[in-house]
Amino acid sequence: MEILIPLAILFGFFWFFVLLPQRRRTSTHSQMQDSLEIGDEIITAGGLHGDVVRLDDTIVHVEVAAGTVVRVDRRAIAARVEDEDGDAEVDVEDDVHDTIAGERGGQSAPPSGSGGG
Repeated sequence: MEILIPLAILFGFFWFFVLLPQRRRTSTHSQMQDSLEIGDEIITAGGLHGDVVRLDDTIVHVEVAAGTVVRVDRRAIAARVEDEDGDAEVDVEDDVHDTIAGERGGQSAPPSGSGGG
């Protein structure tokens, strides 16, 4: 009987510090996916960057290059990219980007294809 009180307290901490924050993140992410609009710049779970050109119930048509439109499941949208004027919200983990920038000494990565030689 004495062990039930510590177990209940442990469960309460687990619920409060693990399960509730995860529910909030999931809810926020689902709201972002449901509120996509034509013209939004997005990042898919696979890493594709593009602009939303058409929205269906479960499919988002994303232009990844001039004239190249791919169909992506709405739930595969990982983030909405922030506009330069700060209109859209960013759902990408900012601390991941800060960590990467810190590892590079605050510098961005060199452009692709510009290897030494």
